[in-house]
Amino acid sequence: MARFAHTVTVAALDRGWFEEAAGALVDLLDASREGPGGSVVLADGRPVDGLRLLKGRHLRPGARYGEVPAEPEGAGEVLVEHAGAGAGDSPGAPQAVVLRTWRPSHSVEVESLVEEDGMSLKVGLRLSEPRRPRAVELSLSGQKPGGGSLYRFSGRGKADLAAWWAAVDRLPSAPPAARAPVSGRAVHRLAKARLTLTPRPAEDGSWRITVVLSVRGRWLLRPVGAVVLFFARGPVERGLREAAESAAEEWNTALAELTPLHGEALRAEIADALVNPDGSTAL
Repeated sequence: MARFAHTVTVAALDRGWFEEAAGALVDLLDASREGPGGSVVLADGRPVDGLRLLKGRHLRPGARYGEVPAEPEGAGEVLVEHAGAGAGDSPGAPQAVVLRTWRPSHSVEVESLVEEDGMSLKVGLRLSEPRRPRAVELSLSGQKPGGGSLYRFSGRGKADLAAWWAAVDRLPSAPPAARAPVSGRAVHRLAKARLTLTPRPAEDGSWRITVVLSVRGRWLLRPVGAVVLFFARGPVERGLREAAESAAEEWNTALAELTPLHGEALRAEIADALVNPDGSTAL
């Protein structure tokens, strides 16, 4: 097994603001309704940008959402009927997300099937206690139709947000959390991989996040995998370092642009961002 690790420093996110923003977003969507042409409109009547109900009842299990692409004038009715058939039913069908569960006080679960570059990707996302998020779970499976087992893979990941907040609330001198709050596994016929993120507070109030990637070959291919990883160690280490540093830079940039609004001001700002994301100001 090969193990790669890198630590980055990122700006800390205020837990109270994060949970207030999450709750405001969930409440806005929970109060939304279906509008003309399958549009989704907020309680004030403004349509949510890029979100359209293609099939089913809004915020009910089985509801299918997506963005209907532009078509020549006069083709709207045909397009909506075609979109309602579901994503992936034909090469020209828009990709869509299916709502599996909408229980804002308990859980929200969505599923998406994406066709890209000849690969079929199925992605599932589950959020526990959405108004004050406690955990995010992700599942992923992919295959190339007719491509055999070499073109199949699967993965699962979980972010335990309660454990994350507990880890960053420790004293800077305390040892890091024994269990990584964020972890994920990927499985392929040739290899398995595991990724973990473990945070700890720094003296200046920022977060130090250690990213660890472990890779190992499977079955009789373990010796071959060990040889490949021996020669690929440098590029893999460099790739992990560059990916971690890039993600940290994007995180820091995003947080620097946030204005910590609260109450009705925060709710109004989130609503404006849902309606017009390109023209909204930073939160």
